[in-house]
Amino acid sequence: MVSEKDFPVTGMSCAACAVSVESSLSHVAGVKTASVNYATHSAQIVLEDDIDLTTLKKAVQAVGYDLLIDTETQEDIEEIQKTAFLSLKKKTIAAGILAFPVFLIGMFWMDMPYGNYVMWVLTTPVLFVFGRSFFVNAWKQTKMGKANMDSLVALSTGIAYFYSLFNTIFPEWMLSRGMTPHVYFETAAIIVFFILLGRMMEAQAKSGTGEALKKLIGLQPTEVTVISGSSETVKAISAVAVQEIVVVKPGQKIPLDGHVVTGESYVNESMLTGEPLPVAKQPGDKVYAGTINQQGSLQVTVTHTADKTLLSDIIRRIKSAQGSKAPIQKTVDVITAYFVPIVLGVAFLSGIVWFMSDVQDAYLLGMLATITVLVIACPCALGLATPTAIMVGIGRAASMGILVKDAESLEAGKKIDTLVLDKTGTITMGKPQVHQVIWDKKVPNEKPWDIIAGIEAKSEHPLAMAIFDYFNAKKPKVEVEGFQSLAGMGVSGRVNGTTYYVGKLGWLESKGLMIEKDLLAKGEALLETGSIVVFLADDTAIIGLVSIADNIKADSKDAVETLRKMGIAVHMLTGDQEKTARHVANAVGIVDVKSGMLPQDKAAYIQQLKTEGKVVAMAGDGINDSEALVHADLSIAMAHGTDIAMDVAKITLMHSNLAEIPKLLRLSAKTVSIIRQNLFWAFIYNIIGIPIAAGVLYPAFGFLLNPMIAGAAMALSSVSVVTNSLRLRYSK
Repeated sequence: MVSEKDFPVTGMSCAACAVSVESSLSHVAGVKTASVNYATHSAQIVLEDDIDLTTLKKAVQAVGYDLLIDTETQEDIEEIQKTAFLSLKKKTIAAGILAFPVFLIGMFWMDMPYGNYVMWVLTTPVLFVFGRSFFVNAWKQTKMGKANMDSLVALSTGIAYFYSLFNTIFPEWMLSRGMTPHVYFETAAIIVFFILLGRMMEAQAKSGTGEALKKLIGLQPTEVTVISGSSETVKAISAVAVQEIVVVKPGQKIPLDGHVVTGESYVNESMLTGEPLPVAKQPGDKVYAGTINQQGSLQVTVTHTADKTLLSDIIRRIKSAQGSKAPIQKTVDVITAYFVPIVLGVAFLSGIVWFMSDVQDAYLLGMLATITVLVIACPCALGLATPTAIMVGIGRAASMGILVKDAESLEAGKKIDTLVLDKTGTITMGKPQVHQVIWDKKVPNEKPWDIIAGIEAKSEHPLAMAIFDYFNAKKPKVEVEGFQSLAGMGVSGRVNGTTYYVGKLGWLESKGLMIEKDLLAKGEALLETGSIVVFLADDTAIIGLVSIADNIKADSKDAVETLRKMGIAVHMLTGDQEKTARHVANAVGIVDVKSGMLPQDKAAYIQQLKTEGKVVAMAGDGINDSEALVHADLSIAMAHGTDIAMDVAKITLMHSNLAEIPKLLRLSAKTVSIIRQNLFWAFIYNIIGIPIAAGVLYPAFGFLLNPMIAGAAMALSSVSVVTNSLRLRYSK
């Protein structure tokens, strides 16, 4: 027998680490497949049931990481990530505090008394305390016969440090040979600080990846009341079996999927459908885990255990699909994998060539050439190219009310060709409101606003508040006598001896109350638009109707039109009925519409579009949108929506307006352009600088680049990258 299990992984600092862990797990006997998710710091392993988990742990530890096989610790993986981020943040701040004075001394106060010793003292903890991880990771890669950016950072800063240390303690060695004993402490310190800053930004994005799952899990209660014969027993939800009957009181969450045995109530299923109106439930109707029982007490026969509910399926699919890294950064990692060995080869080859030459002081010149190549090739500009542009781009987006979580989101925005929109709360306001009131022409000028407000004030129906708010604003309510409510039909009450009714047309007609043809025609026309129509009557006839609808946001139509002009196809998905969906779609200019969609249907629709080669963005605001948001190439949440949708989504629109999406996509295109420019100049700088540092111009011009100038050039390349990124601040 085989099973699938998830385990937290600690010690990973880059995507290459995840590859190493995955490789080590894949070679363990009994492991069928292993997939390591760097975003969530977890390993998903398909393994034989009889395998010893400590074997997996030892395999991971052998390559320098750790696998947490304890269940309790696994549940705390988000806390582990948060702790790791806080630790990295402290290291980055401390490194910055020490590196700044080293930079000032090295660049402006080089001749100050004991300046070299001060820089030595300040640089040592920057490299070997706060930047220790670079050297540790470089050593891990070396043991596996690999090299990455950590390897180059460790080598360049390490050689610059020890060369500077030698010149600080033994300056006469260089002076006796007619050369100045330069030091490069500031180069080593600033490099470590900048690379730590980039890592901290990435860790901050990764540390919150589990929050959405924690909130989804929190939707399901841990205990439930089970009926056993004539008694009630409280059980853990995991211990409840199929066919057992559970009690759900008003205000409680439905614990498990099942169907109603006894009782009537309204259940808020917005976490599944996204629709704000609670659904009437009676014996035989299905109910789902995580939805909220609003009024009456229900007894529910369980049809699915805790690990097989619709909610648990959503959690499982989100967990397996979650995780991201900027594609451009992946490209940088691949290039770096080749770039680092090439740089190392060039550095040491240049030294050997110099050593074998007949040039005076060939040994010294060869050593300087080797150091210069490593210093000028240090990937500071490479390390800054993506995070600085992302940092400025994210800041610019925030100033426009658009919160962006990570690099992948901004890059994906440029490629989007299809946008999928949820209806309720995204295109519409997400709250039922009275849209129109039509009175029968026979009703006198003095309309009974106050009477209807008084009746609805006593009602618990989900639409009662919308009607009360609207009617009460026209004229304050009056006291109502003899109030009665008939579930699923309507309410009634007496004022000044006259009975008034608010409810369904069929219910009113069953009481012998007639409706004029003109009023009926208007009601039927409103029903065709997807509106909810409630009829008003006194004890003689039907006197009016109320149309209740979820109003479309003012900017939705213009936003859809703008997106279509940008060449983006717009689709709408909703859990609402077809009439309502089609009416809203027509109103805003959307052709592709799907109604009656459950969470898994929305996710499947997104995946289908992707299999057709589309690059898909999804915008939504509810729990029911969370799975689809995870599967989209770019996920967008409305700030007024659920916390879970905002946690899952990579973008949050603080103003909850669709008009922000075209702005986001334009900013994305500019940010990606800036990143590519940064990477281009960073690589060009190295392509030109490395041969010069190696001494390629010496035979023809007698020019050998001084390591100090190399350090300045390296710093200049970083400044140019940062300056280029800052242009995003002023983008329109």
